[in-house]
Amino acid sequence: MAGALIQPAEVLLSKRVQEMVINGEEPPAPYICREGDATEEDDGSVESPIPIVDLSLLSLSAPCGDDNEDELHKLKSALCSWGCFQAIGHGIPSSFLDEIRQVAKEFFGQPMEEKKKYAKTVTEFEGYGADPVPEEGQPLDWSDRLFLDVYPEDKQKLKFWPEKPESFRDILKEYTEKMKMVTKLTSKAMAKSLNLEENCFLDQFGEQAPLQARFNYYSRCQRPDLVLGLKPHSDGSGYTIILQDEVGLQILKDDKWHTVPQNPHAILVLMADQMEIMTNGIFKSPVHRVLSNSEKERVSLAVFYTPEAGKEIGPVDDLVNVERPRVFKNVKDYADLHWGYYQRGTRALHTVQV
Repeated sequence: MAGALIQPAEVLLSKRVQEMVINGEEPPAPYICREGDATEEDDGSVESPIPIVDLSLLSLSAPCGDDNEDELHKLKSALCSWGCFQAIGHGIPSSFLDEIRQVAKEFFGQPMEEKKKYAKTVTEFEGYGADPVPEEGQPLDWSDRLFLDVYPEDKQKLKFWPEKPESFRDILKEYTEKMKMVTKLTSKAMAKSLNLEENCFLDQFGEQAPLQARFNYYSRCQRPDLVLGLKPHSDGSGYTIILQDEVGLQILKDDKWHTVPQNPHAILVLMADQMEIMTNGIFKSPVHRVLSNSEKERVSLAVFYTPEAGKEIGPVDDLVNVERPRVFKNVKDYADLHWGYYQRGTRALHTVQV
């Protein structure tokens, strides 16, 4: 509306965090979300034993045996307690993981004028910049990101896909194909770990289940005790696959924050709310956050795997019984519901409980 006042957060989001760092600015008030509460565990110096699962032992070509059963048990235990695991044996060469980390660093390392060719407005989701403005009173994240729809192909908006570095598009397309492979393998393995028909989760996601890629750049921050790279939240997808270069991501478990270790060969598979719904609360969707750091910048790539739009999902029938009554209702387009609550700094999962 003409003459409407622009909220301070909207003004700040038109300016990138990287720009503020280059100018030597301290975090403005809308970014402050902590009260100098950094502890030894918070600063990333203490790493926690996030479970490691070898997906190669769970593939269709893997011979059945004790190793296979042990790994399935380890997978189930990890997702029931932590809600995540570090995946090795995923079939993606370490050299390629290095390539996509490098191309992400190169994109964010370019002059601001080049990056702004792919800029989004403060209300849009896809493109370069920051998340849409949250509701009043919610803090801003000390990060910049590039968010892209990568699958199905007809959902891609190439105007947001960087042309520099020149290898960016090809590498992202190849990574997308590898993510399709990983989600298929992981979804089947999770089903088998619960003694379910192996395609039961894949059927709920649908053949055209979307993949969205979020490249994150966490700039250095003069006051890491006051701001966060990403505020505490759970994801609204089915599950999320995260590639990181430095420590900074933390998982909340038993009311304590645990730092995800740095493992250049692993990808982190993180349950989101819709998998907690599908498993009738057996697998957990953990709250997580990203710390800021005064000495290092950090990049990561999160790929969100979400059921098809308009497709109804709900607890698998075989996971509902007398001992474990139904916990969640069936729901459509939960990710949209989740986003509205996320913007208010709360979770949406309780809204679909029975």
